[in-house]
Amino acid sequence: MKEPIYVTKSRMPDQALFFRLCSECFQSLWVTNNGTLVRQLERALRQQLGIDSLLVCNNGTTALMLALHCAGLAGKKVAVTPYTYVATLSALLWIGCIPVFVDVEPESFCLSPDLLRRRLRENPDIAGVLPVHAYGLACDVDGLDSVCREYGIPLVYDAAQAFGSRYKGKSLLDYGDYSICSFHATKVFHTAEGGCVVSRRPEDLPDLSLARAFGHINDDHYSLGINGKLSELHAAMGLALLPGTADEINCRGELHAAYAAALAGLELVRPVQRAGLEWNNAYYPILLPDEASRARVEAALLSENIHPRRYFYPSLNTLPYLKPEWRTPCPTAEDAAKRVLCLPLYDGVRAEDIALVARVLAETIGRRA
Repeated sequence: MKEPIYVTKSRMPDQALFFRLCSECFQSLWVTNNGTLVRQLERALRQQLGIDSLLVCNNGTTALMLALHCAGLAGKKVAVTPYTYVATLSALLWIGCIPVFVDVEPESFCLSPDLLRRRLRENPDIAGVLPVHAYGLACDVDGLDSVCREYGIPLVYDAAQAFGSRYKGKSLLDYGDYSICSFHATKVFHTAEGGCVVSRRPEDLPDLSLARAFGHINDDHYSLGINGKLSELHAAMGLALLPGTADEINCRGELHAAYAAALAGLELVRPVQRAGLEWNNAYYPILLPDEASRARVEAALLSENIHPRRYFYPSLNTLPYLKPEWRTPCPTAEDAAKRVLCLPLYDGVRAEDIALVARVLAETIGRRA
C-alpha cells in the first residue's frame, strides 16, 4: 500500500541547528520562564513581521484568552464568526464570554462587516468582536475596523493561520486592537506547540506579559494571570525553522498554482483572495457543489490513501453543547461547512499527487460542460 498523503505535514528543522540550540538549555539549565531562547525568538519574530508589540505564548488558544482578557472582554458578549476551528470559540467560553455568532461573507468566508453592524444594532450590549482570517486570507479589515470604531468596542483578530500573510504591505497580525497567531505543528511556521499575542498599543505589553506569567513578578502579585509561557525547547524549534519559512510559503504558492491548473473546469468554489493580500498559501480549501458530492469525493480520496480535512466543520453555531439561545442561524457558514474540503498542501506534495487528486475529483463530480 502506498504511503498516505495527509492534508499537511509538520516541517522539521535542521537537526544540527536544533540540537545546538537545545544544548544551550543543557548548559544554562534554563528551560522555561522567559529564557534567552524565548527572548531571542521574540526579537526575531518582531523583526521579520515588522511588529514591535509581540509576545510568544505556549499555544494560540492561550494567546487568544490573554488578548480577550486584556481587552476587557472576559465575561461579556463577543461577536464571533462561526466559520473557524473550535479553539476560537473555546477561548471565549473558557473566560466566561457569551458568543454572538455573525455570519460570514460568501466570497471570503470571513466575518461580514455589514452583518456585524446589523447585529450590533440588535444587541447593543456586545462588548467586542472576534473575527478570523480564515485560511490565512484577509478579513475586510477596513470594514471591520470602521464598525468597531463606530461602536467604540475592541477588535481582536484570531490570525491563527495567517503567519506570513501580508495585507497592504504589512503583516495581517498587525491589524486590530489585538491579534493572535498559532505556532502549532500544522502551521507554515511552528514551534511544535506555541503561539503569540500582538497588541496595537505598546503600553499593553506589560499587562500581557504579567497575565502570561500568573500575574506576579517574584513575590509581588499584580493581576489575574495564567501560565502562558513558551518553553526554551519550543523556542529552539521556532528559531531553527524560522529562516526556512519564506521558502515553505513560496513552495506552497507553486503547489497552489499546480492545483489551480489541474482542477480547472471542475465545479468547485474557492475563497476569494482580497486585493492587496500577499497570501501565505496555508491551505487549499475547495467547496463541492453539495454535501453529498463532498462525501463522495472524500470517500474516493480516502480509497486512494489521500486524507483531506473538513476545515472548517461543523459551523460552530451548531455545536451541541451550546446553550440553545446562542445557536443563531448562520446560513452561509453552515452551508460552507457542509461542502468544504482542504486538499493536501505542504512541501513534499508531488505533481503526481496533485494529478491523482484532480483525477479523483473529475471522476467523482465531473467537469463543467
